[in-house]
Amino acid sequence: MATKKTIIDLFENSVKLYPNNTFLLEKTTDKFLPTTYEQVRNEVYDLGAGLQAIGVKKGDTMALLSEGRNAWIIGELAMFYAGAINVPLSIKLEESNDLLFRLIHGDVQYIMISKQQLKKIRAIKNQLPNIKSIIVFDKLDSYEEKEIYVEDIKNLGKEYLTNHSIDNFLSVAHSVQNDDIATITYTSGTTADPKGVMLTHRNYTSNVEQSLTLMDITSEWRTLIILPLDHCFAHVVGFFIMMSKGASVATVQVGRTPMETLKNIPTNIKEVQPWFILSVPALAKTFKKNIENGIKSKGETTVKLFEKCRAMAEYYYGDTNMKSKGFRYLLYPLVALADKILFSKVRENFGGKLRFFIGGGALLDKDLQKFYMSIGIPMYQGYGLSEATPVLSSNGPDKFKLGSSGKLVVPIDLKICDDNGNELPIGEKGEIVVKGENIMAGYWKNPEATADTVKDGYLYTGDLGYIGKDGLLYVLGRFKSLLISADGEKYSPEGIEEAIVQLLPTIDQVMLYNNQSAYTTALIVPNKEKIIAKGIDLNTREGKLEALKAINHDLNQFKKGGTHEGMFPERWLPSSFAVLPEPFSEQNGMINSTMKMVRGKIEKAYSDRIDYLYTSEGKKFTNEKNIESI
Repeated sequence: MATKKTIIDLFENSVKLYPNNTFLLEKTTDKFLPTTYEQVRNEVYDLGAGLQAIGVKKGDTMALLSEGRNAWIIGELAMFYAGAINVPLSIKLEESNDLLFRLIHGDVQYIMISKQQLKKIRAIKNQLPNIKSIIVFDKLDSYEEKEIYVEDIKNLGKEYLTNHSIDNFLSVAHSVQNDDIATITYTSGTTADPKGVMLTHRNYTSNVEQSLTLMDITSEWRTLIILPLDHCFAHVVGFFIMMSKGASVATVQVGRTPMETLKNIPTNIKEVQPWFILSVPALAKTFKKNIENGIKSKGETTVKLFEKCRAMAEYYYGDTNMKSKGFRYLLYPLVALADKILFSKVRENFGGKLRFFIGGGALLDKDLQKFYMSIGIPMYQGYGLSEATPVLSSNGPDKFKLGSSGKLVVPIDLKICDDNGNELPIGEKGEIVVKGENIMAGYWKNPEATADTVKDGYLYTGDLGYIGKDGLLYVLGRFKSLLISADGEKYSPEGIEEAIVQLLPTIDQVMLYNNQSAYTTALIVPNKEKIIAKGIDLNTREGKLEALKAINHDLNQFKKGGTHEGMFPERWLPSSFAVLPEPFSEQNGMINSTMKMVRGKIEKAYSDRIDYLYTSEGKKFTNEKNIESI
């Protein structure tokens, strides 16, 4: 019989080993205050008993909609002690139908929610007859029907624990088994309806064990979670891993608005002094911009010194620590000096103790990674997906190679397969297929999608990649979003799209399209700031034509005679493009919560423009639709 290793078991063991260690750090007034492991358990018991008192039964589904805070983590743990399943919801869900689908499809009966998110539920409450209670994390002047303050639930829990033995309360928690579902996380993928990823208690605890084979974490470590807690990545790496080692977890101070919360991040990093931070490319780019602006404010001499020192450090560190630096070691005294007089000052903006960033979402730009490596805060690329709970591989302090997704977790069975599911040899590209205890139990109430994705215990990720001779995983983009040319050749668009955005100043976003057509086309969101900076007036027809010529000129840099000639086969590059009137965003559903393009929605929204690009008139970049849209 398998050893019982639920999230509850993990937490109880940590409280036993580290009762007086700080688990949670939260700032609600003027400073971060600590809550120990034992104190957290007391709050979890009170809230868990309160949930049992109001009728929560084993197997009930509860939703959690809140900004990251102590109450989020305590709330989820309390759900587990009551035997419930958490349906974590993104605070970025603004449309009522997005919330409605998840709440109805997830059979949600109870909701835990913050004051700031409550209005979203109040707006649709009359369409949710199955909701029994809405537990509000904040004190309000008045509560509507079915709403109850979380402290009142805790008081009910204290009363319950007074009238029942602790063993009676814990009997439900002890009955939870490895294969019981812990969470249903809805993906924001490319289909119309999101799919609910069912992750069991053992999925989570096994992925904690696997992740810890990638790097050592001790009880002294601290992190500040700046990603939304509904993210599977934030769940496992942000607090379950930390929890397993008796380490400390801080959350960003919640502002009155999402923008105010975002602005609190730099200050909170200095206050918490985290040892590592989970990041995504968008945040990393913002941090980089802030660093560069800070250097510019010191004057031109400092800018030149910074760039020279950074270029030297970048050369010194190289792309990997898997081979000797050779004669580059001669630069060590200069790199150490630059670090002491310059880069250490930059790192003070991150609290002074930050060892590395780690990202596991969209592919990280190699130049961005080199920037952070040079200033002494490496940004390590990892790889995973919600269906794998999520961590499958990562670079880290012990072993890294820029451009790779790092070494595989242990244990894991990972193979690369062709279109027919046949395993490919090392070095050949195909679909990444994995098997292990971390693989999801399936999609909630969606057996067809489950059968398409999990076959014979193997998860078919839909991602394109290969295993290098160095033993590292290289992820190249989406296997299932391969473009197909007229002659049947298949190619991945992600690398080309990423290069276009990174290297061409006039283009802010791009999506390539080819569905067995004569040539590839591109949907482009222009970078109007950069275009205007060229002295182009976008208010005149002449200026608009100049802007389109500038975009076309930039795209041609990847073709024969261009600056980036040979980077990609020319037959894969766009022969025509459509300028779009608005950017891809989460608000219009064209970017998902992990900042990846939702290709299906974009194709559907701009199907007329795509068709137009395959006409003689549409192929001209100066066509009227482009002039109108720019």
